[in-house]
Amino acid sequence: MKQYYVYIVKCKDKSYYTGVTNSLERRIQEHNSGKSSTAYTYNKRPVELVWYEEFSNIDEAISIEKQIKGWSRRKKEAIINDNWEKLVEYSKNYTQYGKSSTDTDRSSTGSD
Repeated sequence: MKQYYVYIVKCKDKSYYTGVTNSLERRIQEHNSGKSSTAYTYNKRPVELVWYEEFSNIDEAISIEKQIKGWSRRKKEAIINDNWEKLVEYSKNYTQYGKSSTDTDRSSTGSD
């Protein structure tokens, strides 16, 4: 059965990039080698893998990737830190925790 991975890498500039791939090792190597000069991570290398989840269904993986891309930096950091309680808290209290200048993030498509 084919496996797919939704992942988050932390870039040199401290921003996060979210993507989906069928080969996590290869994809991280591609980010760090600068395979594409037009890629978001090209000028932000090196990148560090900070979170991933494995899926057997590509449609589910793409759906989760898109969901995470819409999240604030705080929510991404909650799953990176395995702090599911904070993830729920930040989801319920957007007006309290709202978007701030530290929420700037870039989540480009990283699918294979």
